[in-house]
Amino acid sequence: MWWPGWPGLPQPAAVAYEAGANGFVLARALEAAGIRCVVAAPSKMERPARERIKTDRRDAQRLDELPAVHVPDQVQEAARDLVRSRDDVRRDLTRSRHRVSKLLLRQGRVYCGGTGWTRQQHRWLTAQRFPDPDTQFAFDQALEQVLALEALRGRFDRRIADAAARPQWWPVVRRLSCLRGIDTLSAFGLAAEIGDWHRFAGATIGAYLGLVPSDHSSGASRSQGPITKTGNTHVRRLLIVAAWHHYQPYRYPSAALRRRMERAPAPVFARGPQQPAAAPTMGELPCPQEEHERYRRGCRP
Repeated sequence: MWWPGWPGLPQPAAVAYEAGANGFVLARALEAAGIRCVVAAPSKMERPARERIKTDRRDAQRLDELPAVHVPDQVQEAARDLVRSRDDVRRDLTRSRHRVSKLLLRQGRVYCGGTGWTRQQHRWLTAQRFPDPDTQFAFDQALEQVLALEALRGRFDRRIADAAARPQWWPVVRRLSCLRGIDTLSAFGLAAEIGDWHRFAGATIGAYLGLVPSDHSSGASRSQGPITKTGNTHVRRLLIVAAWHHYQPYRYPSAALRRRMERAPAPVFARGPQQPAAAPTMGELPCPQEEHERYRRGCRP
């Protein structure tokens, strides 16, 4: 590793590496040692098609041209690991439930007792018996995996609820929870993934999350397609799921939403004529009263 003052190393020194499985531990260690480190985004690196010469000197000359990604601190990275592990469990649970339902469908058994994967359906599932012992064994194992993943998801939910109540997270989580379609899980996921809200404005956060339409323009013609789906996949999924709650007309905040609005702290970016024009600490997030008034007037987002 290169340290400041290494014999023969010109100063100032800088290093770069591609974002990937190495994580951000190396970047934080280099910054602590006084070495400027750039974690480059692999998907945004540009190289001319005709360039056939690659040397360390050429790469070093292009360090300042590399598109850098935001390096989170250790607390934010731990929160990301928590929410992404919970999302992995959610996907595994969905696949396990599909295995159970398809096995039952092959045996000609379909649940018709109402909404799926409720306590009532669980009682129906545990009562299923098959004449073939091999089929019964396969069904029992698949159902046992579903129950284990549901219990694991519950433990993750409780852990996330505890983490969201910590002082570094709860102000942002409480304010985000005042928005329709966002509760503790989604709010903590947004706070952990985005981290510093000052990095974005209303016109740039959509591009970061891949929620802007693709565009192909030439001359006077302009063609827009579906959203680009680039950037942070986890945050984009959370926002799309939350957006579906706005499909139905908004009448009045529910009891649960009103309770979240009452628990939210005062907006830190609201200032009176005697207060200094301080920068907001968490972006342009609306306070509960403004959010409710906008919906009451019929202004849909």
